[in-house]
Amino acid sequence: MVSAYDFSLPGLTDGTLDLGAWRGKPLLIVNTASKCGFTPQYEGLQALWSEMDRELIVLGVPSNDFGQQEPGSASEISTFCARNYGVSFPMAAKCHVRGPETTPLFTWLAKQGGFFARPRWNFFKYLINREGQLETWFSSLASPLSSRVKDAATRLVLTH
Repeated sequence: MVSAYDFSLPGLTDGTLDLGAWRGKPLLIVNTASKCGFTPQYEGLQALWSEMDRELIVLGVPSNDFGQQEPGSASEISTFCARNYGVSFPMAAKCHVRGPETTPLFTWLAKQGGFFARPRWNFFKYLINREGQLETWFSSLASPLSSRVKDAATRLVLTH
């Protein structure tokens, strides 16, 4: 059975993010953008990453697929995230999360979650359990620090 741990993404600044390196840890995968009304969610994502002491792997995946809201280069994205939100969680290079060039990870996530799980805007969130399977997903409207998101993530972190 295919799991999230079977995928990899190019890293934002260099190298490859091999999700298999985090096998056994829950993941929160989020398609992000720097010029979106939901961009302040970076702050909540960073807080989750810090509060859960890296037991929950937060993975940002910049995408320019919605409203051209991630036009920057890798360097510009990295600088923006660090300067404005103190982002220290792993970030992938800019990827397509919808359309004919969708990165395989997001194709898999959409298949696992069904039609409504396909990202329809920036900051869709996908919570992956310790077995690498999609546990649940949240739309852009769900803040990373909302009780729905935080409680679901905490349950996975506490489940061994």
